[in-house]
Amino acid sequence: MSQGKEMLKAVIFDFNGVIINDEQIHQELINEILLRENLRPEPSEYQELCLGRSDRACLSDILSRRGRVASDNYLDDLIQAKTLAYRQRIESLETLPIYPEVKDFLSHLQEHNFRIGLVTGALLSEVQFILEKAEILNSFEVIVGGDEIKKSKPEPDGYLLAVERFNQLDNSLQLTPKDCLVIEDTPTGIEAAKRAKMQVVGIANTYPYHFMQRLSNWAIDYFSELELERVEKVLTS
Repeated sequence: MSQGKEMLKAVIFDFNGVIINDEQIHQELINEILLRENLRPEPSEYQELCLGRSDRACLSDILSRRGRVASDNYLDDLIQAKTLAYRQRIESLETLPIYPEVKDFLSHLQEHNFRIGLVTGALLSEVQFILEKAEILNSFEVIVGGDEIKKSKPEPDGYLLAVERFNQLDNSLQLTPKDCLVIEDTPTGIEAAKRAKMQVVGIANTYPYHFMQRLSNWAIDYFSELELERVEKVLTS
């Protein structure tokens, strides 16, 4: 890899909408919760308050907007029910909806000795369950789940915690946010990575390419389009 003031050392993925194409499932499950609460689901509300964020932040903000006050225990029960329903839905699928190029791209990163991490609003147990089922759990050295941080994206906390964990695993790494490249699919996630002072690739899985292009440092439709050598040149220039 190139030498310079900063260098690309780690690639950090978002999960939903980047590794797995399951946003539709999450929206349906949130809608089911709202209907049980006698509230009418609004697609624009889901997009604004839930995409790229943790279930807790999503449900708390929707209920609050609708004039409901939900205690932490009540939210815990809702999230637990959703997690169970999510697992059942995933188990019922014939094929796990992992994006087609993910495995090849992970292998490419490993061949070039990049450290690989994941930061998500999803529950840690949910993420590990999917990654293990997809046989790619061992590709990720660091995983930060949404239930491990107090503030959901767009706050940068999850990405900053990932840097800490990489350095705890290998204190010779001396990783800084500027050495990291993040792959995100939502404006909320892109904002979180930028606030952590990381470079961001917007992948057009959830929003259109031109939208990702406006928000992120690079935009791609597929992992195979990401030229890591070009990213390294920008970081070291």
